Amino acid sequence: MRDPHGDADPANRAARSAAGQIAELTGVPAHRAAVVLGSGWGPATEAFGEPVALTAMSEVTGFLAPTAEGHRGTIASYDVRGVATLVLSGRTHLYEGHGLAPVVHGVRTAAAAGCTTVVLTNANGSLRPDWEVGRPVLVRDHLNLTATSPVEGPRFVDLTDCWSPRLRALARELDPTLAEGVYAWLPGPHYETLAEAEFVRRMGADVLGMSTVPEAIAARDCGLEVLGLSTVTAVEGDDSGIDPSEVVAVAEATAARMGPLLADLVRRGTR
Repeated sequence: MRDPHGDADPANRAARSAAGQIAELTGVPAHRAAVVLGSGWGPATEAFGEPVALTAMSEVTGFLAPTAEGHRGTIASYDVRGVATLVLSGRTHLYEGHGLAPVVHGVRTAAAAGCTTVVLTNANGSLRPDWEVGRPVLVRDHLNLTATSPVEGPRFVDLTDCWSPRLRALARELDPTLAEGVYAWLPGPHYETLAEAEFVRRMGADVLGMSTVPEAIAARDCGLEVLGLSTVTAVEGDDSGIDPSEVVAVAEATAARMGPLLADLVRRGTR
């Protein structure tokens, strides 16, 4: 396991600083699990109970206030049935123009804060007509179609087990109706053309979106076990178009239903 706290890496120094601030702000010296809530996933925290502490992301070193709709921009600490859990409500995206460092700062900070497990959530466009809007999907694998990586230098991170088989099996045990699929990461912020969506489908993707993959790569670089949950909020290839506000509304409705599953995954899946 690569040491995520090494002082030689500026990203790790920033993560350690942020983790120290979070410990002071929350009064929790170490966390065990982290959850990153993507577009519209905020209501899922209702199943976590009341937060031990809550602060704005912009108050912590290295974090930027999210600009995308449906991202609350808060950092909270929860006691999820005995598991100290760090919840990042919102994320920074590559398309916001700040580079990859702030995009993955959250998961690097989670590792520096003591977390061993991270659950990454998002909203997606489905490339499968049989997957209806509102369906939650487990991320089984991914395609990085941005030609970028959050890892720099000769650090050859093994991604063959990027999306934890153990945690996916636990998720299916808790909810046998969950589908699994391949998530394709594209840079955005524009949505794809019909031709682009078909091209990505032929490459092997089931869903696509503009986030999550760089965080998963950075999380594996830090030695975290990763689970991904993605909500179908639009069906690619539908020539009626995509409304960003509808995407968030669908994600919010699904998140409220998925909150108890997230809480169970944190409680039973964290080592």
